[in-house]
Amino acid sequence: MRVLFLGDIVGRPGRRAVKELLPSLYEEYDPHLVIANGENAAGGNGITRKTADEIFLSGVDILTMGNHVWDQKEVYDFIDEEDRIIRPANYPPDTPGRGYVITYSRDNSKVGIINLSGRVYLPALDCPFRMLDEILPIINKQTKVIIVDFHAEATSEKMALAWYADGRVSVVIGTHTHIQTADERILPGGTGYITDAGMTGPQNSILGVKVEAVLEKFLTQRPVRFEVASGPVQLNAIYLEIDNEKGITTTIKRIQVTKN
Repeated sequence: MRVLFLGDIVGRPGRRAVKELLPSLYEEYDPHLVIANGENAAGGNGITRKTADEIFLSGVDILTMGNHVWDQKEVYDFIDEEDRIIRPANYPPDTPGRGYVITYSRDNSKVGIINLSGRVYLPALDCPFRMLDEILPIINKQTKVIIVDFHAEATSEKMALAWYADGRVSVVIGTHTHIQTADERILPGGTGYITDAGMTGPQNSILGVKVEAVLEKFLTQRPVRFEVASGPVQLNAIYLEIDNEKGITTTIKRIQVTKN
């Protein structure tokens, strides 16, 4: 199975990057499944029905989320019905939406996709390690191909989850920090790993935000209104080849493309 995973989509520039740059990646990699983190897709915080539909129409199959999933209040109106959007599974049991999905790829293979949130420097949710243990037996009844988006701040926590899951999931992809890391690898048990997939959004920015605003915040330590930057866009992504029968990653590759 060939999979593309797009780094965090930030605001309108990120959605434009997906619309304008993803078609060429389809031509080059012919993916069977395209996943993207969309927790910052609407104005840099959260997601709306309109922005989700725009991203789906641009060629993304599944959207994962993170700690900003609830920032747009209208998400409560559709997240229960939209099975192409998954939020971190380690929210409390009565939280709207779903934390994982089992779907079909374009090569008619079943694949499980899990979204988890870290707890270091982020809200104190349920333990992502134990939540993974709860979910895996359910998905394993249907498929060995399992993709995990671990939305976390701390590098150590992301790497720890990957080692904990090695040999039990196909890949652990880190999101949230918006900086694509150069540590992609395949662990001894066959699980692919990268600390962060990066960001799809404005290139001349600080994590998607206007540079001037972030610099003012650092220099003055006073409250500053953050706005999504404009200008040239970038698309960060991870390309994966997964053995459907064994459920292991055989190829993991970073992708970085830009457009003025």
